[in-house]
Formats: sequence, structure tokens, C-alpha cells
Amino acid sequence: MLSINGNRLMERINTLGAIGKDEEGKRTRLAASDTDKEGRDAVAGWMKDAGLKVVTDRIGNVFGIWETEQNKEEAPLMLGSHIDTVINAGQYDGCYGVIAGIEVIKTLKEAGYTSSRPIAVGAFTNEEGVRYAPDMMGSLVYAGGLSVDEALATVGTDGTILGEELKRIGYEGTVEPGFLKPYAFIELHVEQGPILDVEGTPIGAVENLQGISWQRITIEGVANHAGTTPTNMRIDAGLAAAKVITFMRDRCNQSSGKTVATTGCIEFEPNAVNVIPSKAVFTVDVRNPDEEKLKEEEKALAEYLKELEKTDKVTISTERLVRFEPVLFDEGIVKLVEQAATERGLASRRITSGAGQDAQMIARMCPTAMIFVPSIKGISHNPKELTSDKDLVAGANVFLTVVAELSNAKEERGI
Repeated sequence: MLSINGNRLMERINTLGAIGKDEEGKRTRLAASDTDKEGRDAVAGWMKDAGLKVVTDRIGNVFGIWETEQNKEEAPLMLGSHIDTVINAGQYDGCYGVIAGIEVIKTLKEAGYTSSRPIAVGAFTNEEGVRYAPDMMGSLVYAGGLSVDEALATVGTDGTILGEELKRIGYEGTVEPGFLKPYAFIELHVEQGPILDVEGTPIGAVENLQGISWQRITIEGVANHAGTTPTNMRIDAGLAAAKVITFMRDRCNQSSGKTVATTGCIEFEPNAVNVIPSKAVFTVDVRNPDEEKLKEEEKALAEYLKELEKTDKVTISTERLVRFEPVLFDEGIVKLVEQAATERGLASRRITSGAGQDAQMIARMCPTAMIFVPSIKGISHNPKELTSDKDLVAGANVFLTVVAELSNAKEERGI
């Protein structure tokens, strides 16, 4: 059975992982930064090494395309992920899928494989959304969910403009996003959660992806002396914020594990140890793989905030930051992943992606699915992020089998 070059895969993952490390060993490649350019240069070089035509679109997505005179009129099979990172990141998130995609195509070419349709591997711009919002921007623009001009005009957290930064680093492309209309898309990724690792299952056939709802909530109270103001006379924005956080945890506990909610950012004013907070500004990230259930959680939160205004005498306002519906992946491709794992002698299980992924955006265009491999202890967005070389190679080989099957498939696929 044909297999990828595991040593080459790992060497490139480690090479890309070293790009963007500072003197303290912290790895950061924010979108359109100098370190992102270094990473893009490396990836584009590996695409060229595999004999692929390299094309950059206007939002900076980089594609390596394998096509022939015989198949260039067919809709391509698309693979890919991203190489930008969060601050002080691990080395596998996104990068694994891009490098493995190049490796799979190179392996097929070296074996003399003939594909009935082109195969393209993409590295999408600004998946993490740390420097520019929203996240998954490159794939969202590619799928038509955000105009390219609006995206290019985005102002970053450092005051830079995305379009100007892409031009500065040499990745301002000329072709329009969406120039390739995929037959299907598949993304290989580390799980970023603990399920596969805890269960000892090497392959996850990702059947759906959670819907995501982000809000910024502002609660206004009255600042007062922490020692002289009786508890029953306080209008405490900090306490009200804490009640919202515990309310959402209770909702999660009542959902049998289907709903997850997180407050990852919070600020108090005046932020003094001996002053009752006059203002609390915090985020609420709610996720559920079922759209109706996600709407229920949003409604429950909205109703609770109205109740809290009355009981705690505070003023509350909300701002929508992000809203993505859940994604149901293509059943046929999910079954192909399961079959490929079985052919390789590997156990698999169906799984939900709890994180946002480029695949959820490309699913707007074509049948899509994902393959997961274990993340040790479920750690991600962290330099301790780790997947064993064995699992990375195994996942890439399952990926290879699925790509070989899909690239010669003739039937129409439907979600």
C-alpha cells in the first residue's frame, strides 16, 4: 500500500515550526507578519519542489496546483489548512494539514499516479484571527462569505491594514478568491481536544463542526468604597459579570456536554483592589453542534441579562462579534475516511470539531470533511501542543488514501 515519506513530513513540520520563534522560544506567526512571510516562503518552496503551480489570490491564500492537459478542465479536489498561529503557539495546528497536503501530492506524483482531476493544496490567510478579525478570513473570503475589498481594508490590533501588509510581504495576489471551484475539500488537522488521545483512537472522522457565537457584554454599575459600602447597597458590575459566567456554566452542565461556553476576556473599571467595579466588559463564547440548540443558548443568555438588569440594578449592553452556524460534513467523505482507516489497520471514530476550521467555510462551496489525529492531553494554542510522529504519519497515510479515491471519483457529491 502506497505511503507518504514520513521522514520528509516530520522534517518539514519541524522546519516550519522553527519559523517565528523568538529568543525565549515563543513561536508566533501572525497573519501577514514578517514571520508569516518566512513561513509562506517555505511552504511555497515545498509546493514548487513537488512540481506544483503556485498561485496567490488577492486575499493572500497560497495554492499549489497539480494539473495536467488531460484533467485541467475538471473541478479540482482541494486540500489545505493554514500556517498562521496564535501568540506563543504550538507547531501542528493548521501547519500539519498544509504540509501533509503537499506531501500527499508529491507522493502520488512520485508513484506515477494519474488523477482524473486536478489536486490543489491551499494555505489560507489569517485563520487564527489574532491580528485581524474575523478568524478563518482567507477561507471565508474564498467561499464568498466576505468581500475581498472589505477584508483587505481590515485594521489590525496593531493599527496596520491587512492589504498593505500582504503587499509589503509580497503576498498580495492578483487572481480573485474562489478562482478554483472545488469538486470537494478535505482538511487534515490535529484534534486540538483530548477525546482521541484519551480513548487511544488514532483517527477521527469528523462528521460536523460546532456553531460558534461570540458576544462582548458590557455591564455598568456604580464604583464605591470596598470597605464602607454595605453589600445590599452595592451596584456591583463585577458581581453581575460573575453571575453571567456561572449562569452559562450551569447551562453547559444541563446540556449533557453538548454546549460549551467560555469567558476568555474580562476587564474591570476602575480595576482597583479596594473599589467596587463600575464597569465589567467581558466576552462570552458559546458553541453547540446543533443550530437550534445554539439559538436556545443565545436566547437564554439574552433573557438572563434582562433579568440581571432588574435584580442587580445594572445596565447591560451586548455586541455581536462572531456568529457561525454549525456545519454538517459530507457523509460520503466521512465514510471514505472510516474506510481508509480500516484499510490501514487503524481504529477510527466519528467526532465533532469543537474549534473553528477553514473547512467550515469551504463547506459553503462544495462537499467537505476533515480528518483528525490525536492531540496529547488535548493541548492546543500552546507551545506544549504535541502529537506523536507515529500518529501524524498515520493520519497523513489515511489522508493519502482518501485523496487518491476522491481525485478519481466521477459521481457528483452532495452534502
